[in-house]
Amino acid sequence: MKKHITLIGINFYPEDTAIGLYSTQLAEYLTGKGFEVSVITGFPYYPQWKIAENYRDKPRFYSEKHGDIEIFRYKQYVPGKPGFLKRIIHLLDFTFGNYFNLRKIKHTDLVFAVVPFTTDVWLGKKLARKHAAKLWVHIQDFEFDAAIEAKLSGGNNFLFKLLFKTEASLLNKAHTVSTISHAMMRKLHSKINDTPQTYLLPNWVNAGEINPENTQQHPYLSSDKFKILYAGNIGQKQDWDLFLQIAGAFKNNNNAEFIVVGAGAYKETLQKQIADFPNIKMYNPVAFEELSDLLCSADLHLLFQKNEVVDTVMPSKILGMMASARPSVIAGNPASEVAEVIKKSEGGYYFNNDEKEAIIRQIEYLIAHPGKAEITGQNARKYILEHFGGDKILSDFVEKLKEVLEG
Repeated sequence: MKKHITLIGINFYPEDTAIGLYSTQLAEYLTGKGFEVSVITGFPYYPQWKIAENYRDKPRFYSEKHGDIEIFRYKQYVPGKPGFLKRIIHLLDFTFGNYFNLRKIKHTDLVFAVVPFTTDVWLGKKLARKHAAKLWVHIQDFEFDAAIEAKLSGGNNFLFKLLFKTEASLLNKAHTVSTISHAMMRKLHSKINDTPQTYLLPNWVNAGEINPENTQQHPYLSSDKFKILYAGNIGQKQDWDLFLQIAGAFKNNNNAEFIVVGAGAYKETLQKQIADFPNIKMYNPVAFEELSDLLCSADLHLLFQKNEVVDTVMPSKILGMMASARPSVIAGNPASEVAEVIKKSEGGYYFNNDEKEAIIRQIEYLIAHPGKAEITGQNARKYILEHFGGDKILSDFVEKLKEVLEG
C-alpha cells in the first residue's frame, strides 16, 4: 500500500520561484517515487504580493490536481504593501482558513509542514494527531528572526519573546525537523530540545534546468554591454542603498549596465529611486522556463543582503546564479553561510556591506578581465552541481523519509 504524504505550506504550484518552486519539485519527486501526495496551501501570490490573475475568480476554497498531486487551497488575504501588521493578518487568515481544509485529508502517514509559516506546524500537528501520523517540519526561513533582522518588528520585544516561545513549543512537537543550511541547523538546535530528530535538507538545482550550454540570449539582457544582473525578490532583506551606490559609480560607464528582474514589497520604492539612473533597467519576473536563459545571459550576478541577515536564510537564488557559470559579487555579513560557499567554490567574491569601494573595484576588474570572469563562473557551476545537485539531495531525502515512516 502506498504511503501518503500531506504537505502544508503557503507557497506551491504554480508559483515557480523560491519556496513555491522547491515545495512543488519535492512533491513531484515524491509522486514519482510511488508516494501519494496531497497539498494544503494558499492561492498563488508570490512574489508579486497579489493573487494570480487566473485564480482571482476562483471560490474561497478551491481544489485542483497537479499531475498526481491533490491540492486543497484557501484564498488567503494578501496585502498589497506587506508591513508587519498586515503580514500577521496574512499569516492568521491563511492558517485559520486552512484549518477547514484539514478535514479533506481522509488519511495520511506523514505531514510535511513548511515554514514559513510557523503556524503551519500547528496545522500539521492537528492533522498528524487525527491520523496518528508523523510530523516533519521543514524550515525554509526562520520568519521571526528574519522579521527582526529586516527591522519589521517595530521594537515590540515582548511580542517577539512570546513568538519565539511559541515557535520552540511547536518545533518540539515534531518527530523530525529539517532546514536548508548548516548555519540554520545551528540556529535550529539553539531553539529545540532533544525530542525531534534533525535533518539537513538543502535547496537544490538541477544541471539541466540552469544550463549555459543550452541557452539563448534573453531579451532583457540583449545589449553588448557588460551586464550585471540581480534577479529575485525585491524586498527588505536586500541592501538597496548599497546597490544604488554601486550602480551610481558606473553611471558614466558606457560599457556596463545593471538589470533588476523581480517583484516584491520594495519594488515601487525602488522604481522611484532608480528614475535618475540611466544604467539601471527593471523588469518583471520571468517564467521558470526562461530562467536559464536569463541567468546565463548575464556577465555578472550581484547579491546584496543586509548586514543583519546572517543565518536565518540561505538565499536559494545563489544556486541558480552559480549554476549559470557566471561569477557573483555578493555583499553581506561575513558570518553568512553564503560567504563560506563562495570561498570554497572560488566561484565569486564576497564583501562586507561597508566595502563599497572594494566591490566597485572588483566589478571594474571583471569587466577588464573577461578570462578571469569565465574561470570564476566555471568554478561556481562545478561546485554547486557537486554539492547541491537535485538528484542526490532528493534521493537522500526519500531514504530518510522511509526511515521516519518505518520508525
